[in-house]
Amino acid sequence: MKLLLLGVTGGTGTALLSQAVAAGHQVTVIARRPETVRVDDASHVTVVAGDVLVPGPWQSAAAGHDTLLSCLGSTDRRHATTIYSRGTRNALEALGTSPNRRLVCLSSAGLYVAPTTPVAQKLVTRLVVQRMYRHGYDDMRRMEEALHQQDVRWTVVRPPMLSDRPPTGNYRTAINSHLENPRTISRADLAHYMLNAIEDPSTVKAVVEISS
Repeated sequence: MKLLLLGVTGGTGTALLSQAVAAGHQVTVIARRPETVRVDDASHVTVVAGDVLVPGPWQSAAAGHDTLLSCLGSTDRRHATTIYSRGTRNALEALGTSPNRRLVCLSSAGLYVAPTTPVAQKLVTRLVVQRMYRHGYDDMRRMEEALHQQDVRWTVVRPPMLSDRPPTGNYRTAINSHLENPRTISRADLAHYMLNAIEDPSTVKAVVEISS
């Protein structure tokens, strides 16, 4: 399968790239700094320089793909961002207008606090986490709202706190519903799920919560 990957220099993106190559996929990566992309088997990977916030030549390289996996993110907590909404929109536009376009992208479990969440955890999420990451969360909401209006076979994955633990292949998911007490998941397991979700029809046009 030909995959277009965004955000591969972060922890989850690095794991996703490694697993995609190991699974035999042909991968194209769009990266602002191609020299920072780490890959063991470069024979299955094409790295293209480009900023997804700025339309440009990178979109020609993206045009030959139907499947987009996005681990886009921002580490800047102080300023507003459009990396999720505009970056995803620009990449989807580069894929063309085929109704077969497939997108699996990351959002965050922190966007929503379920009524069953323990009180202490609920307070921490609302008073600390949502305030600390408010700029990123605001843009994740814009991205999710925009996807509902697009003719794209999308899946939004909302993980909780991430860890660098080894992959286990064991995790819980809830499709268009909420998990009980989501706590953490390893970046490797999150990447594993993203790859498997590509061909899971139950996740098309769905929001998926995931946790160990």
